[in-house]
Amino acid sequence: MASYKELKAKAEGLMRQAEAARKAETAAVVADIRKKMAEYGISVADLGVKSKAGRPTKAAAAAKVKPAKARKPVAAKYRNAESNESWSGRGRLPRWLAALEAAGRKREEFAVG
Repeated sequence: MASYKELKAKAEGLMRQAEAARKAETAAVVADIRKKMAEYGISVADLGVKSKAGRPTKAAAAAKVKPAKARKPVAAKYRNAESNESWSGRGRLPRWLAALEAAGRKREEFAVG
């Protein structure tokens, strides 16, 4: 049976060979893809490819520009009658309401309608 050092050296050698083979095969595949894309007039945007970050590439994003939707304002659920500040009940608790609750007031006191 081979020693640990011998096996480790053999494994490292195999990893180097595997990486070299991967690079060679990848280069051949990329060259073939580029050739076929040029032959058929295909662009990256046509493929709908996403970048490594998971977002569409700039070319793909430019091909599919969507107009922004206008959001409707949300009605206030809580209102401070003294300062006329309001809160829809969404997102973080506003400072004015947090301060009033800390002072012992109930949130229900500020409920609208």
